[in-house]
Amino acid sequence: MRTRSMRRSGALAATALSALLVLAACGDDDGGDAAEEPTAEAEDFPEGSTMARLAEAGSITVGTKFDQPLFGLVGPDGTPVGFDVEIAKIIASELGISEDNIEWVETVSANREPFIQDGQVDIVVATYTINDERKQLVDFAGPYFIAGQTIMVLESNNDINGPDDLAGRRVCSVEGSTPAENIRTNYPEAELFPTGAYSDCLEPLRNGQVDAVTTDNVILSGFVDQNPGEFKLVGDPFTEEPYGIGLAHGDTEFRNWINDVLEESFEDGRWAEAWEETAGAVLETPEPPEVDRY
Repeated sequence: MRTRSMRRSGALAATALSALLVLAACGDDDGGDAAEEPTAEAEDFPEGSTMARLAEAGSITVGTKFDQPLFGLVGPDGTPVGFDVEIAKIIASELGISEDNIEWVETVSANREPFIQDGQVDIVVATYTINDERKQLVDFAGPYFIAGQTIMVLESNNDINGPDDLAGRRVCSVEGSTPAENIRTNYPEAELFPTGAYSDCLEPLRNGQVDAVTTDNVILSGFVDQNPGEFKLVGDPFTEEPYGIGLAHGDTEFRNWINDVLEESFEDGRWAEAWEETAGAVLETPEPPEVDRY
């Protein structure tokens, strides 16, 4: 059995709860989620804040990927599972929202900003790289993980060993993603084959329609693990991709609060637990990154 002290800092200092102890389940259980039992209520947050609104509603709408093993993949019951999903559950639990009251909305790379801007989702946790261009449209909390772009080819392919070998090759990636833009900008001799989702790249790779697939190493590692003997990763990561949580542009109070929650989860072990229950089945547990409080 374990207890943890929940802290409210930054924008919540004026309305902080002092030393709120949360009792986690102990003994025999189902393995559980990294998120603990929700305890917060609307009055715990500044009046008029996004946190108070969501806590009062008792629900949150989260955009995530539905086709990415390890991070966001729809399970047999129709509910997404993965590291991104567990991070969203941690945030929801700090708002007093149970996982049963999270509405999951499928987001692909091209619609993450529009979904946030139109209010179709409250947050997006979807292998979402923080960059300056996107910061003009939405805000980001985090990062909560640092990935890196790499390349996946057929197991039998020994001709492609890194990005410099992509010249004259057809390379599949997702339209609207930073890996696709990186290929367009920095490797123009490669022929980009854009799709709507990374899972849409698998069959073209199998049938020779494309020579390689490129995106973040953790996403491709999931596909390699899910399809043993078919694919492999080649070369080292050649970018850094800081994954953040997307939210409405200008909602600094909500962004600061999510950053507080992330840092707390780094310190109390919930972040590592979320990783080990999901991506940790394939990948070693990394150190949590430093949050960027821009």
